[in-house]
Amino acid sequence: MSVPPLLLEICAGSVTSCLAAQEGGAGRVEFCDNLLEGGTTPSYGAIASAREKLHIALNVIIRPRGGDFLYSDVEFDVMKRDILACKKLGVDGVVIGLLSADGDVDVARTKALVELAAPMPVTFHRAFDVARDPFRALEDVILAGCVRLLTSGQEASAPEGAALISRLREVAGERLILMPGAGVRLNNIAQLVFETGCVEYHTSGRAPFSSGMRYRNERVKMGGPGLDEYSIVETSADLVKQIIAKANQGWEDLHRVG
Repeated sequence: MSVPPLLLEICAGSVTSCLAAQEGGAGRVEFCDNLLEGGTTPSYGAIASAREKLHIALNVIIRPRGGDFLYSDVEFDVMKRDILACKKLGVDGVVIGLLSADGDVDVARTKALVELAAPMPVTFHRAFDVARDPFRALEDVILAGCVRLLTSGQEASAPEGAALISRLREVAGERLILMPGAGVRLNNIAQLVFETGCVEYHTSGRAPFSSGMRYRNERVKMGGPGLDEYSIVETSADLVKQIIAKANQGWEDLHRVG
């Protein structure tokens, strides 16, 4: 019996990182801006550039701001407009997550965005991980029409939430793809594959690169405390290749035992 291939999705914070993900062998990119806030929607120009340059699948996060996932009518309108822009640009899929004030999936609004996005498939992101009941949230995500769920198993990282992720995968069956993400690294992905049995995984594969600036005014900082403007963090093609190799090792171990 043939073993199905794994897919690695890279959370890319720039067009440069999108291209590194592609070079490293990733099967798909989730394109985001502001990764330090958990990811927000990139600019129209950035999405257009990524779409023009990538031949692998391009998904775009639809998130108007950082913070919680309870959105105002104004923010919901922005999300709808961003989805239409992605459709116009030929994006392969979008990534959303909306909750009610009580911590449930906002099924009505999620379904409305899924219908607006069609025929683009929709992934429900880690808003799921702060929902109050993971199994009810799973059924709601499926009911709304999403095809994929990105989750850390309601823990700080996917390795910590592996047991719940595995159970969610079993409950979802063929109805939804479970994709572990958050804290997925070169040193733990093989074990995560072995423990969850999922076929898709999500990581950033990022590493620091030194700025090309020769003149540096160290007295002035443009970002927040602790940020180094002269160290640029981007996806590394070499690291992506290594992560894929480790994931495949875990996948082979799983099927050898099975």
